[in-house]
Amino acid sequence: MTVITAACLCACTHSPLPSPSGDQRDRIDWQAATEYVFDDSSIPEVHIKVSQAEWDKLLSAYDANHDTEEFVKCDAEFIKDGEISRIPHSGLRLKGNTSRRRPQTQAGQLQHCHYRIDFHHFEPNAYHTLKGFRSINLKWFKDDPAYVRELFCFDLFRRFGVWTATREIYTRLWLKAGEASEKYLGVYGLIEQINKDFLYARKDLFGSADGMLWKCRFGADLHSKGHDYAYELKTNEDKEQEARAQLNAFIEKLNAPVSEPYFKWLESCIDIDLLLRTYAVNVVVGMWDDSWNNANNYYLYFTPEGRVFFIPYDYDNTLGTSLKCGAQEDAGRQDPYNWGLSENVLIHNVLKNSAWKARYKEYLQELCSEESLCLPSSARGRIKAWQERIMDYVANDTGEDMYIQDRPATWGNHPEYRLLESGKNNYFDVKAAVISAMQ
Repeated sequence: MTVITAACLCACTHSPLPSPSGDQRDRIDWQAATEYVFDDSSIPEVHIKVSQAEWDKLLSAYDANHDTEEFVKCDAEFIKDGEISRIPHSGLRLKGNTSRRRPQTQAGQLQHCHYRIDFHHFEPNAYHTLKGFRSINLKWFKDDPAYVRELFCFDLFRRFGVWTATREIYTRLWLKAGEASEKYLGVYGLIEQINKDFLYARKDLFGSADGMLWKCRFGADLHSKGHDYAYELKTNEDKEQEARAQLNAFIEKLNAPVSEPYFKWLESCIDIDLLLRTYAVNVVVGMWDDSWNNANNYYLYFTPEGRVFFIPYDYDNTLGTSLKCGAQEDAGRQDPYNWGLSENVLIHNVLKNSAWKARYKEYLQELCSEESLCLPSSARGRIKAWQERIMDYVANDTGEDMYIQDRPATWGNHPEYRLLESGKNNYFDVKAAVISAMQ
């Protein structure tokens, strides 16, 4: 068994060292790092160890502010195929919006919650990483008793050529808090963090990793000028004023009258084909909590060369988990041409171009045509294979989410949808029928 400590993790590539003024990410072989960390041929283990004092600090931070982003110190281990990567003095914090919760009940029982591990948070100069990645997200399957929805979506993005989508694999998570024995928390999603590492891992495709990355959450309709909450700058924070001016200039142009020059401008700054592929997948999987319908859950990346990339994000509320929201009441049967609200202007305006609208329809049909990626038979096979890999690992020490079930989230407005069962309620059958009827 190979053991790699944090001190040598950043030296695992053979790329030349950067200049003293360069970013240490320049030395990473990002293809090798991605293929190792996010290779899904095996299910890695993640072990987190937190002292009692740090654990109490995390609980107190949550009790004082449920939206806390305070980090506490932890030691982390990533075990894969007999290789142990140990990263001491890492940072651990809670994640999630409406899904954020206290990681331990008042009675002392651990419960599922989302975590982020930032390997270099407390010792940034030591450049502690996991094969180059400075952080990872650990997400429990709160709204997905099928344990597969977000994994399916990110896999589908990649299969359909959407390289801007994040990567996700299954992992098994253990936590030792204080003097208590180590507890097994079950199967989690290990998800790539959208940050500077994400940009570097795709540097050749973006053209540069030095631009402005924005996290866009509820209210980010690209209609109103960028305000502080809806648009959060995630890179080059020392250039916030410049970045916000750039964002606002883009929003202003995006809301100009639609004409032939407008389409030429859009094509000059946006990869239209990539965007249409992204939204075809988005609609096929039924992502209603998105940019077009709910002004939520995406990133924008502005390269120094003036290109703008749309990055999809947060796909657990999909594949039949539906809600009355925005323009929608049924994410399975919603008209793909009218997926969202007109004031959420990006896709709404792109589809005013007849050629782009026709290509959007073509991509939707390609995804749902005979022997395609989302025909029930092919989708069912991939889902069953994923579930079979994890079914023996789902039972866990929290007592929560102990079984794999073929149903959407309980709070959704269409509880009848199924992924594996045949018949009128099969989500993929419903979606294919809607797309085949498009004019």
